[in-house]
Amino acid sequence: MKNIIQNINKAFDHRIRLGIMSVLMVNESADFSTLKELLGVTDGNLASHAKALENENYITVEKQFIGRRPNTSYRATKTGKIAFQEHIEALEKLISKS
Repeated sequence: MKNIIQNINKAFDHRIRLGIMSVLMVNESADFSTLKELLGVTDGNLASHAKALENENYITVEKQFIGRRPNTSYRATKTGKIAFQEHIEALEKLISKS
């Protein structure tokens, strides 16, 4: 049981971070507006949780202009994908033990 809990990653302990990673695991990338709409969060909430994942090197952020409008897109890193997969597997094992 202790090994299972050790694989639960605190970086994914908030629903917004879990949501960001879930979207990025099934899509090559997602832009700020798409994530905001899918997760139903405010600009500030999304930005702060994305920054936390970026600080862990779990996502990369690309800022560019499309026309005259700024566009921010996110991608899961290889490290992030592995960490998220291990987190999900640990949760699944924890659930199956109960």
